[in-house]
Amino acid sequence: MTEPTLVKDAPVKEAAAKPHLPDAQVVTEVKHYTDRLFSFRCTRPASMRFRSGEFVMIGLMGDPDPATGKQKPLLRAYSIASPSWDEELEFYSIKVQDGPLTSKLQHIEVGDEVILRPKPVGTLVHDALLPGKRIWFFATGTGFAPFASLLREPQTYQDYDEVIITHTCREVGELTYGRDLIESLKTDELLNEVIGEGFWKKIKYYPTTTREESPKMGRITDLMRKGEAFEDLGVPQINPNDDRAMVCGNLAFNLEIKDMLEGYGLVEGANSNPQHYVVEKAFLD
Repeated sequence: MTEPTLVKDAPVKEAAAKPHLPDAQVVTEVKHYTDRLFSFRCTRPASMRFRSGEFVMIGLMGDPDPATGKQKPLLRAYSIASPSWDEELEFYSIKVQDGPLTSKLQHIEVGDEVILRPKPVGTLVHDALLPGKRIWFFATGTGFAPFASLLREPQTYQDYDEVIITHTCREVGELTYGRDLIESLKTDELLNEVIGEGFWKKIKYYPTTTREESPKMGRITDLMRKGEAFEDLGVPQINPNDDRAMVCGNLAFNLEIKDMLEGYGLVEGANSNPQHYVVEKAFLD
């Protein structure tokens, strides 16, 4: 089982007081999970407010222009993985060796600065859903990030009797971030005090892999079509009376899940029109 590598975790009060990048925040922690995945935490602007599940633009300065020497910021939409009440901000990212941003971002260390445009937006928020009995979080890869926020959001457990999180990845190591986070909820004294002792018992975690051997193999969509996922989880097939859903994954997955949910009778919602399910359109794994 792959264990995350904690690069550094130290106070950076002095560094935080001297930002020089536009909208700069200072990195406070970096963890590497696989050669493709890492997470990091950074300082949070004092005035920044967001709803758990939203995203912001994160980035670094690009290389200087050969002709002018000027640099432009490289920005990408990142779901905020920390809950709205956290004093810091957490992000979960892929590493793309030739990616304009992630080829650089994967090398950040504690004390480095990142650009953060503090204007959160997004569709994966409780306000976009009608009341229901059961909430499904469907994720692939780093699409787990907004659900890392929502799994630590008290409203999630106030609104629903059951919280089901499915996470489909290619390899077992890619499940580490989500698995560790869910395990940590059981011993989080603050959350157990604020939400209620044993709140985490409402969670049903359903990780699957598509390449490397694991206890549950297969794409979640295939497992749902066969009825296997519902049987494993001990819940009935999704229906519009009881079930609500949020989806965050690669584009093909989002479209496939969207069709399936509508086949079950669910209607897509939005901040301005709460319904049965929502899809994060800004995320591309």
